[in-house]
Amino acid sequence: MGTSNLTLAGRLWPTSSLNWTRIILLAVIGSMIVAISAQASVPMLPVPMTLQTMAVLAVGAAYGARLGAVTLALYALEGAIGLPVFANFQAGLFLPTGEILATGGYIIGFVLAAGLVGHLVEKGWGASVFKLCGAMLLGAAIVYVPGLIWLVGWLGVMKGVDVPSATAIALSTGLLPFIPGDIVKAVLAALAFPAAFSLLGRR
Repeated sequence: MGTSNLTLAGRLWPTSSLNWTRIILLAVIGSMIVAISAQASVPMLPVPMTLQTMAVLAVGAAYGARLGAVTLALYALEGAIGLPVFANFQAGLFLPTGEILATGGYIIGFVLAAGLVGHLVEKGWGASVFKLCGAMLLGAAIVYVPGLIWLVGWLGVMKGVDVPSATAIALSTGLLPFIPGDIVKAVLAALAFPAAFSLLGRR
């Protein structure tokens, strides 16, 4: 079985060659799903939980490594050129105040996460709910690597905070409050796929 058959996109729209119509259409649809999910908020403590990360992980699992990464790169490009697709309908790399977007690193992390989850699904991790949960959790975790690096740099350049203090602030505001919600989103995303594959006659 080819790796394309291990993803939802491969099952729904199989292809054995490069198909630009398929790539463009699926990438646009996926980027729209992520953009819509970025505006959806579920009240949680200590911070609200958006559905954006769950959509990113789901797109990676559904599309595979390359198409998943391309889709999230398209999403990042859409926001960079001014489309209001980021959370709270933000757009562009710069805010109206002239400040660089503090969350830019997380958006880069979305591309990495979709690619990683898609790669693991193509390696067979989608066959087990437990492995798929692991893939989703790894995908959620990798978002924070460029996200926190960017945030530390942003605090230093834009706010004049020294590196140790910026690191502490980044961890306390850009990581720790989101861990519970990301675990929930990763598990929910993983649980949705067995049912979808069952409907497609994978068993």
